[in-house]
Amino acid sequence: MKNLNSWFTKAISYLVVILMVSIVATVLWQVFSRYVLLSPSSGSGEISRFLLIWLGLLGSTYCYQQNSHLSLDILARKLSAQKQAYLARFVHLMVFLFSLTVLVVGGVNLVTTTLDPVQLSAVLGVKMAYVYSVMPLTGLIFCTTALEKLFFIKNEQFISPKAIGE
Repeated sequence: MKNLNSWFTKAISYLVVILMVSIVATVLWQVFSRYVLLSPSSGSGEISRFLLIWLGLLGSTYCYQQNSHLSLDILARKLSAQKQAYLARFVHLMVFLFSLTVLVVGGVNLVTTTLDPVQLSAVLGVKMAYVYSVMPLTGLIFCTTALEKLFFIKNEQFISPKAIGE
């Protein structure tokens, strides 16, 4: 499982870079076509919104894998190392349950709902199920990462060593 998550981490890091470059290029094209060519691009706004959805969700999985996600550690700093490990396991269990119920199950329901009566995007005519398919994908990545953190990381402290030194 650890090899699977390391592969996911590497693949997601490249995908996030590609998405970021794509969104910057799309927005730059939108600004260039509007102000220089005086003919605004009709699809670039929608493309940038879809890229932002994918970037936000996949970027959050990358941050969770790297332990660089946003966290509130006021309580954790006051606990002993053993209690921090228990708290970290509890947090990872909650991440797993949330990801499984909301992102995987809810995401699959959203994708199937937009597939049955086909829902298309306004400008590009893309099936919205393709856009929403990132939800179950990120849910599965969150679930595998949470399971790895729950069962394969020994005595993990809630506070990373970087945060203590700051």
